[in-house]
Amino acid sequence: MTRVENAPAVDLQDERLLAPKTLGDSVRAAVRRVRDGDLGMLPVFGGIIVIWTVFQLLNRTFLSSTNLVNLSFDIVPVGFLALGIVCVLLVGQIDLSVGSVSGVSAAITAMVMVQYGQPTWIAIAAAVAAGSVIGWVYGQGFNRFAVPSFVMTLAGLLAFLGVQLWLLRGQNAVNLPYDSNLVQFAQLWFVPAWLAYVFAVLAAAGVFAAGWIGARTRRAAGLSAVSMRLLVMRSALILAALVFAVYYLNRTRGVAWMFMLFVAFVLVMHYVLSRTKFGRSVYAVGGNPEAARRAGINVKRVYSWVFVLCSTFAAIGGVLAAARLAAATQSTGTGDVNLNAIAAAVIGGTSLFGGRGSAFSALLGILVIQSISSGLTLLNLDSSYRFMVTGAVLVVAVALDSFARRSRQAHGRG
Repeated sequence: MTRVENAPAVDLQDERLLAPKTLGDSVRAAVRRVRDGDLGMLPVFGGIIVIWTVFQLLNRTFLSSTNLVNLSFDIVPVGFLALGIVCVLLVGQIDLSVGSVSGVSAAITAMVMVQYGQPTWIAIAAAVAAGSVIGWVYGQGFNRFAVPSFVMTLAGLLAFLGVQLWLLRGQNAVNLPYDSNLVQFAQLWFVPAWLAYVFAVLAAAGVFAAGWIGARTRRAAGLSAVSMRLLVMRSALILAALVFAVYYLNRTRGVAWMFMLFVAFVLVMHYVLSRTKFGRSVYAVGGNPEAARRAGINVKRVYSWVFVLCSTFAAIGGVLAAARLAAATQSTGTGDVNLNAIAAAVIGGTSLFGGRGSAFSALLGILVIQSISSGLTLLNLDSSYRFMVTGAVLVVAVALDSFARRSRQAHGRG
């Protein structure tokens, strides 16, 4: 059967695939996606607004510039762990050992810097390399020996906790040199005000450029594309929001370099997952491993890489946690760190069923969790309330994910 001459493009025959032309089209498309169960980031944005509003009403200092700067520091170490968890959840797997891996990397950093007197960059490289090797071992165990990721990483949680204690040699803590660049970076280094505004402008320009390139590509293929006016409006709104955020944080100390590092990694991973062949393979494997294999994707290689990425990000988080405290302790990476990382990824919108989510899930999810912790601390409430509230938010997030999944299937969105 030949294609009918001058027939409309495929996306013009299905309103769900049409690119919005105006702001009204964007709103109607968003409402339609929500109605069909494609909630996207809407629940987590709504949750952040509710949480911030409630805590601001209860304590007027919650949304102060000083507290938000502290919050931007606090989200980074566990945020890196959550970014790694996003990667493994996207392929339908789990890593329960990210906390222990971060503890080992913190211990390695401290031992190399303090006990062996090596430069900071060597300590960081050794810690991150150790995390990558751990991820590679997980990948081999999962691919070659078919050990379930739950069991394998649970064993790693226990084993690497022991390695962490062994590395510290019975010491409760190993203090890092306070004048080292690593500690200064995690506590005192801030982006100059003018440069922060430059970053805001570049970010908005990047959003516009990506949208313009995508629209041009779609038009060249004969598909509908976003209008230039809508692209400009969207970029202008993002620019206004970023400029205001920079202005508000600069009222006290400013934008922390450590927070900028985390944002940079989130943006890089967003590009990798959404714009590269590897990223498409990750989503394909998470959606249906057998279908991905039949499509020619090396499924085992994808599994190996996501485990490596997860453990590598956990190691980076451990290094930054040690730098933030200026010490590596026996409790680094223990307690609720594992659960907070996993909860952040899920609350941020990454599906436990695999195949759905984004790198921004880590940023938004950990922002929710740390906002709860910060707000309850300002109210002088103990950690028991934080555990209960975080648990309740996690249950709601998983329930929404399950409901949205059934709704998408009912409406043919997969």
